[in-house]
Amino acid sequence: MTSAKRDHGGDLDGAITRFGGTRPAWIDLSTGINPVPYPLPRLSADAWTALPDIGAFARLEAAARAFWSVPDTAAILAIPGASAAIAQLPRILSPGSVHIPTPTYNEHAASFTGAGWTLSEAAPMAQVAVHPNNPDGKVWSADDLTAPLRIIDESFCDVMPDASLIAQAGKLNTIILKSMGKFWGLAGMRLGFAIGDPALITKLKDALGPWQVSGPALDIGTEALRDFAWADETRARLSADAARLDTLMEGIEAKTIGGTTLFRLYEVADAQAAQNHLAASHIWSRIFPYADNWLRLGLPGPADWERLEAAL
Repeated sequence: MTSAKRDHGGDLDGAITRFGGTRPAWIDLSTGINPVPYPLPRLSADAWTALPDIGAFARLEAAARAFWSVPDTAAILAIPGASAAIAQLPRILSPGSVHIPTPTYNEHAASFTGAGWTLSEAAPMAQVAVHPNNPDGKVWSADDLTAPLRIIDESFCDVMPDASLIAQAGKLNTIILKSMGKFWGLAGMRLGFAIGDPALITKLKDALGPWQVSGPALDIGTEALRDFAWADETRARLSADAARLDTLMEGIEAKTIGGTTLFRLYEVADAQAAQNHLAASHIWSRIFPYADNWLRLGLPGPADWERLEAAL
């Protein structure tokens, strides 16, 4: 039996079915993925032909520890995208009650309830904080995290490293999730990290099994995490582009109500009508079943601004 499909960004094939066109002709602004991805390095033949070895994992994890200033007491596990940990963590823990403030990324609640957990705000055993939150960009503080078990999803936090709660990773029963798909724009590589309590990390590693990350992902991830200059330049560009998008949207009387520099959340009169209007120009956006006046847009790539301006 397959699980029900949950509401997400993406699904460009569905947009094409409804509005026509081909994938190359569409601009997908429905996700929060950096439209200018990290440039792929040249890979050795071994990256493709050999099973990933201990050394490749060690190099990647060392690069991650340095990039995020991970506490010495925290363990690091490379994983096939943050979604792998989101799916597995509720299953390796004893079920209880969990508080997941909403609205937020819906896979967390789906995974916990699917593993027998109960959603509750009253004295929960576990707490999940998406930091910054998707879709409104809300940020959390360490004081907000009061449950005995804490999962902090920092998939979008690399645009604002000073806000990271990575220092909490050294504490008992705490896991922080990182993604290489958003800030680095490499969502198809399927690489992320679980960082935190060594006992929990060991359980997650056992659940995922050996060779959980591909050889190419190990090599590319290591290069990317060592490139501090690219990260600094990218943050500056994303900040400028986010401000440009806000100005553009506010010029058509949309109200900026949140987001990060990878995606912006706007209040509009009718989100479905706005999505349909953009889709007629083959520009895909994100709307939400729980807010009929919320429209979320990712950042256009350098060559896509003119089309977006014309469509608006």
